[in-house]
Amino acid sequence: MMAKGIKIISKVKVEDKQSLALVYTPGVAAACLKIKENPQYSYDYTNRENSLAVISFNYEKSLERAIFLKNTLGIDSYPFELNSKEKEKIKFVVENIEPSFGAIDLSLIQDYVQDIEFNVTIPVLKNNEKNLREFFLCVSKNVMMFDYSMLEGSINEKSLQLRKMAGGVIETELTEEAHIKPIAIVSDGSAVLGLGDIKALAGLPVMEGKAVLFQELANVSALPLCIKTQNANEIEELVLLLQNSFSGVNLEDIKAPKCFEVEQALIEKSNIPIFHDDQHGTAIVVLAALLNSLHLAEKNIEEVKIIFSGAGAAAIAVCKLILSAGAKNIIMFDTDGAVYKNRKTNNFAHDQIAEVTNQSCFKGSFVDGIKCADVFIGLSAPNILNEAMIKSMNEKPIIFALANPIPEIMPDQAKKYGAFISASGRSDYPNQINNSLVFPGLFSGVLKHKIKKITTEIKLNCAFALASLVKENELSTEYIIPDALDMSAVKAISDNVI
Repeated sequence: MMAKGIKIISKVKVEDKQSLALVYTPGVAAACLKIKENPQYSYDYTNRENSLAVISFNYEKSLERAIFLKNTLGIDSYPFELNSKEKEKIKFVVENIEPSFGAIDLSLIQDYVQDIEFNVTIPVLKNNEKNLREFFLCVSKNVMMFDYSMLEGSINEKSLQLRKMAGGVIETELTEEAHIKPIAIVSDGSAVLGLGDIKALAGLPVMEGKAVLFQELANVSALPLCIKTQNANEIEELVLLLQNSFSGVNLEDIKAPKCFEVEQALIEKSNIPIFHDDQHGTAIVVLAALLNSLHLAEKNIEEVKIIFSGAGAAAIAVCKLILSAGAKNIIMFDTDGAVYKNRKTNNFAHDQIAEVTNQSCFKGSFVDGIKCADVFIGLSAPNILNEAMIKSMNEKPIIFALANPIPEIMPDQAKKYGAFISASGRSDYPNQINNSLVFPGLFSGVLKHKIKKITTEIKLNCAFALASLVKENELSTEYIIPDALDMSAVKAISDNVI
């Protein structure tokens, strides 16, 4: 039968915490840093060398062309619909999606692009070409039944070997089923993991790893779309120009406060669901873990003192959702100290969160602020929490050190220094608080229920559903949240996206 669609699939299986650590965090950081060091490594550690964007003004025509290229040349081709015929818009889109692809096919709109000079370093097809393979220079690496036992060394070394052998971790597959447009994983690379502003190209391994989890955990096609611009208005414009190419958008690793502007603008203007996973995926899973931790500690969310290290996108979103769940006493800290009303260094997001936190207007140091706290939530920087700080907290302190790949304190150290519960974002320790528990099921539910807007109520429902998956007889200080690969989480989240 003739193929009807294209599906984005993983080249490797994610079956346990070891493989998760290699495909996603913490191992993926090694590939990011290699590419930051030398952009040419993007062809070694991602599937960019065999990734092609097909752009036209009609999605079905782009899809037909992408199927042809995959079928005849084995090129992983991704269809796009551009909803403007203006030359400056075409140029803008082509130049800004360059980091995600090894070549771009504009042959379907050749009449509009002949006199456009694109400032890119990859092949751009403007005409019909007889030898497409030679023109695109794409190379497919097929690693049927990849064997993890072939890898040697540390997590980082194994992660690099995996990506180099496989040519990244995703590819496309032709399907006989009706085509479903993918979820776009959109990033400008300005806040990747705990690595900071490493730019779009160096962020591509993370977005590929994210696409693997979408597919492996929820059977959802997701397209990494790392874009060159880091301007908020231009990110918004790019997504709106291409929105007819996607079923939804997962914003990823965009620096605060810019991410707030981009998300809000797209929610208002786009006709597809928009979700900033760093904010809301993190918030959902943190709230779920916190609810179970407080239950174990026999503490009430309305009465505990919660200290945040970090006041960026993720931290503010977590804080807002925890407040929605009933928390009353929260103080946030960043590099300028405590966040409070009318602080001179506040941005607009800080001003907003200062209205509902730190009601006593505490202006002291972090060391003083954490005294007599019940909960520490870190979404900041490595190694900032120490023994004295933990010992100054209330009885049964709860430590969520979530900076990635290196947390504010390593989980075993936190336990050694008296933490009642210690959690991190790492897959090589118990109590991994990872967004992978949320975003696959959430977008599965969004597609199933045809949701257009993801509300606070939906986020709370998802957090409660996730927390309830850990049964009373299973709940312990070493098990406060389902395993990152627990398939029941996908169903629980998906069913509650209503």
